[in-house]
Amino acid sequence: MNIGFEAKRAFTNGTGLGHYSRTLISSLATYFPANDYFLFTPKQTDMYSAEGFNNMHIVTPQHFPSTLLTAAWRSSWVKKDLKQLDIDLYHGLSHEIPVGIQETGIKSVVTIHDLIFERHPEQFNAIDVKIYRKKFTYACQHADRIIAISQQTKDDIMQFYKIAEKKISICYQSCNPSFGKKVSEAEKLRIKEQYQLPDRFFLYVGSIIERKNLLTICKGLKQVQSKLNIPLVVIGSGDKYKQQVKDYIKEQQLTNDVIFLSEKFTNASFKSAADFPAIYQLAITMIYPSTFEGFGIPVLEALWSNIPVITSNVSCMPETGGNAALYVNPFSVDEMADAMIQVATNEQLRQEMITKGWQHAQNFTQQKCAEEVMKVYKSLVP
Repeated sequence: MNIGFEAKRAFTNGTGLGHYSRTLISSLATYFPANDYFLFTPKQTDMYSAEGFNNMHIVTPQHFPSTLLTAAWRSSWVKKDLKQLDIDLYHGLSHEIPVGIQETGIKSVVTIHDLIFERHPEQFNAIDVKIYRKKFTYACQHADRIIAISQQTKDDIMQFYKIAEKKISICYQSCNPSFGKKVSEAEKLRIKEQYQLPDRFFLYVGSIIERKNLLTICKGLKQVQSKLNIPLVVIGSGDKYKQQVKDYIKEQQLTNDVIFLSEKFTNASFKSAADFPAIYQLAITMIYPSTFEGFGIPVLEALWSNIPVITSNVSCMPETGGNAALYVNPFSVDEMADAMIQVATNEQLRQEMITKGWQHAQNFTQQKCAEEVMKVYKSLVP
């Protein structure tokens, strides 16, 4: 089978959509090597490499006007390339498929990660909401099959876009396998020194936006400060909400207790997340109190890293964390503070969470996730 991917984010996105694209493409090429995989991207970068995969091919626009109008090429004109390359099935890895692909005879699949902009439009630019709605709706209506990355997302697709349940398959995502590899003590020491990390710390990884809820962690930190004296390390960037969080930190004299790592380091191994497994494994716990997610990949990364997870008891977080995480009401500072104390001081609880976390993570191996996606492909192209 010749399988094409809308792979722009594999080459340009350093957060969840990019990680999903890179991990899935690599997993499919590894576990189903008989197929050929074509990565359609407006530009090729060093964020993803096809080296080592004989069955992987990168396709960029080659002729004017596609070389100039790359957005038009990606959203429509790419159909000409799909036909020339004999593509059997095209997978839009993040919410989009080419306009008119249903008229080409090429089967199409689209992955919908979340519909957060539908649930919380107030957190988005109004124009962006209209653009997203148009693209997502078109993709859901015209793709031959929809992949939802959680039950939560499947429910939202049916609710907001009135799509028939039988058209939607839940295929959970995996994460970079490097998180599941034990980092040596020597390497952890090197990373600790390089990033000037404290001996013990809580960890938060994710965009610093309102629904990710970093402020609740900071308020919990203030509440337990006198009992624990353990700082919080933050990996992620943000804008207005981040400033709100920083204003609180300053007011509460927590400046030395919250370390914004992304402000201090821009080296290649940090930007590519290559050093993240070591940082995770150095942490006491990973805290992710998001109020709404499509999946919550940092939770899975932490489970693979053999560290406890504190996360929300809402949205899809119980799907991702299973029986391993410590769940809190994301709006309760008291519950957050209590969870932080428990994980930092109760070694028996920590070990139980680590054991359960590793066991639960086995449901999200690269191979299992690739097999579920391949089932969807084969249902369309036997």
